Amino acid sequence: MTRLVRGADGRMWTVRGRMSWSNMDTADDFEHDVAGGHGPGIGMILILAVLALVLVMWTPTGVVVPPWLLLTLVLVFLFFPARWALRRPWTMVAETPGDLDEHPSERWVGTVRGVFNVRQETSKVARNIEVYSLPNVDGPLQPVD
Repeated sequence: MTRLVRGADGRMWTVRGRMSWSNMDTADDFEHDVAGGHGPGIGMILILAVLALVLVMWTPTGVVVPPWLLLTLVLVFLFFPARWALRRPWTMVAETPGDLDEHPSERWVGTVRGVFNVRQETSKVARNIEVYSLPNVDGPLQPVD
């Protein structure tokens, strides 16, 4: 996701976001990542799959399994992977090469979690650049040397 924005001072800024497939270790997220690795998640998926298979396979021959039950099982299986994919952290970067007069080159970097939040923050950053010539200091982006 890349967007070109013209600042109020005439400089051209590039605002882009990139999905990070690995979790970045930050102090804010440390408490939430107690069980490291993918082992517990894979184990729970296997247990859930075995229990669903047992539920469907051990039904007596006279029992009709309604289609909504199978649909519910599929939705339960897909909920957590979809949530995981939609809540991945994104690295946002806003940068300008500057100009020859009085404005130096600048680079602002930050992290935003979630696809929908990235779109919203990109729009906010682009609007701040158009109006104030800089991203908001109180937002997720911070200047980098």
